[in-house]
Amino acid sequence: MARDPRYDVLFEPVKIGPVTAKNRFYQVPHCNGGGYRDPSAVAAMRGSKAEGGWGVIFTEQCEMHHSSEITPYIELRLWDDDDIPQLAKMAGRMKEYGGLAGIQLAYSGINGPNLYTKEVPLAPSALPIRTFTNDPVQARAMDKQDIADLRRWFVNAMKRSRTAGFDLVCLYGAHGFGVFQHFLSRATNQRTDEYGGSLENRARFVREVVEEAHNTIGDTMGITLRLSLDEMIGDLGFANSEVRDFVEMHKDLPDLWDLAHGAWEDCSGPSRFKDEAAQQELVAGIKALTSKPVVGVGRFTSPDVMVRQINSGTLDLIGCARPSIADPFLPKKVEEGRIEDIRECIGCNICITGDMTMSISRCTQNPTFMEEWRKGWHPERMQDKGASRNVLVVGAGPAGLEAAHALAKRGYDVALAEAGSEFGGRVALESKLPGLAAWGRVRDYREYQLSQMGNVETYLNSELGAGDVLEFGFEHIAIATGSTWRRDGVARQHVVPMEIDDGMPVYTPDDLMAGNVPSGDVVLFDDDHYYMGGVLAELLVKSGAAVTLVTPCAYVSDWTNNTLEQAAIHKRLVELGVNIQLNRGLKSVAGDHVVADCIYTGRTETLPAASVVLVTCRVPEDGLWRDLETRRPDWADAGIKSVKVIGDAQAPGPIAWATYAGHRYARELDMPDIGDAIPFRREIARLAPD
Repeated sequence: MARDPRYDVLFEPVKIGPVTAKNRFYQVPHCNGGGYRDPSAVAAMRGSKAEGGWGVIFTEQCEMHHSSEITPYIELRLWDDDDIPQLAKMAGRMKEYGGLAGIQLAYSGINGPNLYTKEVPLAPSALPIRTFTNDPVQARAMDKQDIADLRRWFVNAMKRSRTAGFDLVCLYGAHGFGVFQHFLSRATNQRTDEYGGSLENRARFVREVVEEAHNTIGDTMGITLRLSLDEMIGDLGFANSEVRDFVEMHKDLPDLWDLAHGAWEDCSGPSRFKDEAAQQELVAGIKALTSKPVVGVGRFTSPDVMVRQINSGTLDLIGCARPSIADPFLPKKVEEGRIEDIRECIGCNICITGDMTMSISRCTQNPTFMEEWRKGWHPERMQDKGASRNVLVVGAGPAGLEAAHALAKRGYDVALAEAGSEFGGRVALESKLPGLAAWGRVRDYREYQLSQMGNVETYLNSELGAGDVLEFGFEHIAIATGSTWRRDGVARQHVVPMEIDDGMPVYTPDDLMAGNVPSGDVVLFDDDHYYMGGVLAELLVKSGAAVTLVTPCAYVSDWTNNTLEQAAIHKRLVELGVNIQLNRGLKSVAGDHVVADCIYTGRTETLPAASVVLVTCRVPEDGLWRDLETRRPDWADAGIKSVKVIGDAQAPGPIAWATYAGHRYARELDMPDIGDAIPFRREIARLAPD
């Protein structure tokens, strides 16, 4: 198919200093949970974006000196020449299809606790280290020699970057994480010498490093500067007005301005709290202050929105992190006129949890993310099918939809049977909850793709029993029948059913999602700690209930600290009038009240309640699988070679776990049995000489 002419502007080349981007698709730096530990996995992941048509592809933040590192988080490192080979491998993959390879050099300063190197942290001013974990460490204020040393370290890192083959260097001064922002902000720069005070003085260090960059590598590499559009901390911070003053004062300083919102939580807020192009107001008009190109972000998933950013004079390049994860081939699909084939980011931020938990990242929409090298999974191509002909997938939730789609791409004849009246399973229900509409893209993308495939038959309102399955004659059966929420309180606080009076109306998330929403005084007990408790509290309030949320954790929706939305969730619930009870469990449920207990002291408190909502844990709906297992002797006569339970029906987890399970099932069907071998590749550090 031909490209729609209205998108032609997205494929115009853009000059960035001495190099030229082939189009306006700019993958901004983003973390992935791999970093220095999994360099080949990270290189292959970036390589898939190169193949997918991105004009610019950046690394995540790369620690440029050993005196500033952010252990336990796993990013890249460029501490000395020994780090060059793994970065060179990555740069090579990024440039393989004509894109520009960029490296983001970071000196974390007041964000670097140095737990691994044990070096004393250095920062513009002597203040406590600002980290997610509030490490009890303070930074020493840099003296003039320290500042001179830091400039030299940046020059050394830039030279190593050039040796590694990169085309662009990004100097990191955004999200509160980079030393350039620390110098620019009055919140972190309280100096009284020529590097503090006025904006001109606070900008001195930035000017010096960028000027040295031009003198050192500027003839062969583009120099970009990444800044926060607004620190979002009031007058004391580097506010949007000062950002504009800074750009106007230094309009031609870098070769490109890379602009992002506030802290990471502000910049990469989930779709529940941030719409596409959410940073429009902050970035509008800045391009008029400089002759250099400007790139900005905003979870851009729509090519039409991207075009408006360019044609309105707001941006020169479309910066994407999460959308480039959800679909590394987004630019190529736009170029080839296949807009409907784009796997749009849902803004769930599960990708960020890989970095926050120091593990390999996942993506709900793209289960191949970070498995390109580890498992050899390509984001667009499947291997040919094996010897079998057909597969029955039972259940059209996220696991079943992904399994059916991937199996069909391999060439199998697939039947997808769903007991309900619509596709999507839990996604169809959860996407109707407050703020989660974008999550419906998980279903929409796969349902559309299946509708275009001639080797897939889909069946709604088709609840199957073991006898039905045995009669159909399919060779392989995938059971993806999902899970249901428990109503007995079993989860983390209670490992056996809670004491619950039969007179108290008890609801689960399934009840509320089915439209059975209680009113009056409702106690919601959240022992799940992800998004569901907070979302349901919001739903209840909007339905007229007075809500008390009880959780054994010190945070509402504790695990959402990993998705950068916990603070936003707490704020919203407070604004809605929810009575939040932290560090408290439910000891028992009576007919007209609940007994809450302090998790530290055991002291109890009575809370009035007309009904209780239990958000605890889920039970796999694996009855069909169990029934088929009891009839295993009948499989051969029925022509069945395998029966496998996948997704929530195997073990409930986040939606990304379900799509991964469906994809893995499809990839591994008819493949050789690997026995006890590890099912992915890994890299092990070499031993140093004694």
